[in-house]
Amino acid sequence: MTDDRPFELALENRLMGKGIYLTEWEADGETIELAYETVDERPAVTSDEVGQVVRTLLAVGDERDWTPRTLQATSLTTDGEVCGSWHVEAEWFEGLDGELSEVEFSRRVLATVGPAPDEHQ
Repeated sequence: MTDDRPFELALENRLMGKGIYLTEWEADGETIELAYETVDERPAVTSDEVGQVVRTLLAVGDERDWTPRTLQATSLTTDGEVCGSWHVEAEWFEGLDGELSEVEFSRRVLATVGPAPDEHQ
């Protein structure tokens, strides 16, 4: 049996099982912008949540005809406050097919994690 749900709905359902709730999804030809909240009370983006979102996105993508795009992610509290943001370049997703190790991919993604906008003023 195939899963005919839209990509973002499949992703949302899988993330819910991990305590991450997709609150926004916008995709154009080259970029996906998503926002999510976690049930954990934390002051900033954690490597665990980034890993969960990326691994889940890749798992859903492996099951479907998904073309990697740049991912812009924003992490929110359950009150809707921004915890921070991070991103993955489309080329990094594509590089996982051979030239980029998982360790290097993770290093690059985690290096993009930034604070909530008002934290760096």
